[in-house]
Amino acid sequence: MRPRLMLRIGVLAVVAILGISGVVSCSVQDPSEGTVEDPATAPASINGYRSVGYFPQWGVYGRQYSMKALQDSGAAANLSHINYAFGNIHHETLTCFEANKAQGSGPDGSDGASDAWADYGMAYDAAGSIAGTADTAEQPLAGSFNQLRQLKAANPGLRAVISLGGWTWSKNFSRAAATDESRKALVASCIDLYIKGNLPIIEGRGGNAAAAGLFDGIDIDWEWPGTNKGLEGNGVDAENDAENFRLLLQEFREQLDAYGESTGASYSLSAFLPANPVVIEAGGWNDPELFKFLDFGNIQGYDLWGTWEPGLTGHQGNLFDDPDDPREDGERFSVDRTVSAYLDAGIDPAQLGLGLAAFGRGWMGADSAEPWLEATGPAPGGEERGLEDYDELREVGEEFTDVTLGAAWRFDGDQWWSYDNPETVRLKSDYILEKGLGGGMWWDLAGNRDGSLFAVLSDQLRDASQGPARDRVMPETTVQPPDSTTPGTAEPGATTPGAVQAAEPSLSAQEAADAEPVAWEEGAVYTENRRVIFEGEVYRTQWWTRGDVPGAEQWGPWMPVDG
Repeated sequence: MRPRLMLRIGVLAVVAILGISGVVSCSVQDPSEGTVEDPATAPASINGYRSVGYFPQWGVYGRQYSMKALQDSGAAANLSHINYAFGNIHHETLTCFEANKAQGSGPDGSDGASDAWADYGMAYDAAGSIAGTADTAEQPLAGSFNQLRQLKAANPGLRAVISLGGWTWSKNFSRAAATDESRKALVASCIDLYIKGNLPIIEGRGGNAAAAGLFDGIDIDWEWPGTNKGLEGNGVDAENDAENFRLLLQEFREQLDAYGESTGASYSLSAFLPANPVVIEAGGWNDPELFKFLDFGNIQGYDLWGTWEPGLTGHQGNLFDDPDDPREDGERFSVDRTVSAYLDAGIDPAQLGLGLAAFGRGWMGADSAEPWLEATGPAPGGEERGLEDYDELREVGEEFTDVTLGAAWRFDGDQWWSYDNPETVRLKSDYILEKGLGGGMWWDLAGNRDGSLFAVLSDQLRDASQGPARDRVMPETTVQPPDSTTPGTAEPGATTPGAVQAAEPSLSAQEAADAEPVAWEEGAVYTENRRVIFEGEVYRTQWWTRGDVPGAEQWGPWMPVDG
């Protein structure tokens, strides 16, 4: 297969912009402690807390960041959920879809843009694969999706979530949420594509159930319902978006739960929550009714200031209000002020996560290390001016930390960068614990390649008392999808419709665990948690499989167990 040359070129601003005052921002499941738990029943938490990280789809190109890098650094062991960013909504069908179409090539920016090549087309060699085996031309699932499957196998309990929208791909949410018919169609398509794994066949990859069992939930990043604070050109219905958003979440919850009853799995529904009070109010984000449908939401804790105001430096993620902030009160933001807006509205703190930044916002032309002083414009950055990964900033100039504000920055005599450093992460971790929040979230994982910043949060969560985050109760039965090894017959660029049905009557997780192991048969179908004997060893399935030889792949569907 021929390589795709930077489908994200011209889209690097896809870094999801989160909407503070028209702000350009980054929008940006878990290993258990001690002994490895059964992945079918392991809680999606670290010591009762969520640690969520967003993996940027386009990071495999210019930044050359892969799932293997996440695994090799040890960072994956410090996550409970990995949010794959992003899935798009098609401008004509108003449904989830996969295609190979670069950003900006359609009639209006995000129209029809998608990157199936990065998702499941790109072949990895043995050196770039978590499992240490090269992708073949015949396998239906390659790319980051296949590597994500291997990442989950290497980290039992880690939950994978598909995130929909983001700053650049929120254009069609409003129209898709506008009617009962369109809401049902959108939700059904997203579940079919990502949860059932029915991928369109594109250049030989994909097919019915090709990605079955990969994603454990859906994350909604609609930026932003009811307001023009999002990307210019987004569909907005100021009068009806908030109610349609609530109904959309309800539809997602109902369809995910209905499908979960047939598979025995528990599918999460989460959302990215804004910081700007105007945006919160316009979309009804702090309505407790929404959290009857959401398992949890992650609050924007960064991009509170940035180079969309090129002449004034300032903090992009300060924990508390800064009395020296010269802006008008309605334009001042802090993490505490935003979190309080949700808590004061009656949202259960256990359902809230605090967003942290693995990147910085920076200005050039600054002549003082003090914040809130003049600059001449955005500093040179990586994916865009004024924005840079934590790894690129950690040694720039001199570091300053205000522990009273919970803010850190760096200054080199010209460039002034606001970011999170280990000390502010510790302060924010303490804040999470003090407020009884459900955990934290990172945008984005590619910003800290050795995972050292992520470990500051996860280490404090592990050392704390048991956290409040809990999973939904797992249904008693388990039904798995059909064979995912043979591509289906879908036309390129279109999702494959149809319900996923069980290949055989299934056992509950407990029944499967209690059943005596049987001799492995090459043509037999094995659902999750079934035990077999092969060459004198006992193996247990981690997901639906047929034809995979036990022990042949280190991160394959079979896990060796004691007798």
